[in-house]
Amino acid sequence: MSKSYTVKGMTCGGCARSVEQAIKAQKGDAVVTIDLSTARVTVENGPDDVAVAKAVDDAGFEYAGPA
Repeated sequence: MSKSYTVKGMTCGGCARSVEQAIKAQKGDAVVTIDLSTARVTVENGPDDVAVAKAVDDAGFEYAGPA
């Protein structure tokens, strides 16, 4: 099952990698897809919403909730 989230503050590939790595640190087999143009992060087989929000915050970006 995949879930999508809005993450504010991502502007480049480095930002996307930081968010991806932070989410994968919560659950290593998660598949993370990021669309910078829509600020959407889609996570398949990922951690729960609370863990995603914490990972995004820890990476220095703003978790804006489900997309």
